[in-house]
Amino acid sequence: MDSLRSALQPITHNLPTPIHDLGVSILGDVCYKTLLLDIDVTATECIKLAISKGLGIGIIGASSIVKVPQILKLLNSKSAEGVSFISYFLETAAYLISFAYNFRQGFPFSTYGESSLILVQNVVISALVLNYSGKSTAAGLFVTQLVATAVALFNPEIISMEKLSYMQVGAGVLGVASKVPQIAAIYREGGTGQLSAFAAMQEVDDKLILYATIGGFLLNAVLAGQMVYYWNAPTRKAKGKQREKIPVAATSGSTTATPKGKSPTTRRRG
Repeated sequence: MDSLRSALQPITHNLPTPIHDLGVSILGDVCYKTLLLDIDVTATECIKLAISKGLGIGIIGASSIVKVPQILKLLNSKSAEGVSFISYFLETAAYLISFAYNFRQGFPFSTYGESSLILVQNVVISALVLNYSGKSTAAGLFVTQLVATAVALFNPEIISMEKLSYMQVGAGVLGVASKVPQIAAIYREGGTGQLSAFAAMQEVDDKLILYATIGGFLLNAVLAGQMVYYWNAPTRKAKGKQREKIPVAATSGSTTATPKGKSPTTRRRG
């Protein structure tokens, strides 16, 4: 270990200033010195913090694109079939409240940054679902109302921290409940339609966030199971269209049967 430390310390002690400053901002002065300057791998608490921070940053990075496949699928198909607006509406409300709650509590951005990124993507998806469902006016009203709600949530003069804490409890319930309409929609349609499969550690000691995360995980597991079970299966609506086409195809090109004992009549041209 001493030889490895001797080899690495000349590098870690001479890192460019921007990298040094970034490391300190993420790990703090004590853990940055312990892990990168002293290279002490026995500092358990600092190692746990580094892993937690790394996972948080990774989650934020993944969250920035997690709903992009769903957005692209809606844009390419120009159809909202199989995608529940109610599900995305409830989830968007939950993320907005959670984002405001974490921000006003002063928690590290790495613990809730994904909320803001997924929130933006959810707004786009919700607007597209409304638009492709023939409700373009409702899409505009939805975005306008969401902006007004965000202003209220981030303003302590409008909504106190105490009230926001109660709303965070409700956000946990909304986040869990938001999966139910989508699960029901998939079951009702008998297929996933335009729902994207890709769109299926804690540094904060907050039980409200923990319980909501556990509940959401369980229902996400149900959605994941549905994605596997109904993979490439056409929805009931699509199956109905296929059945309507079969009689037409079967009768095209066939002649009308002539009753027994009668010769086919010939229509004279006038």
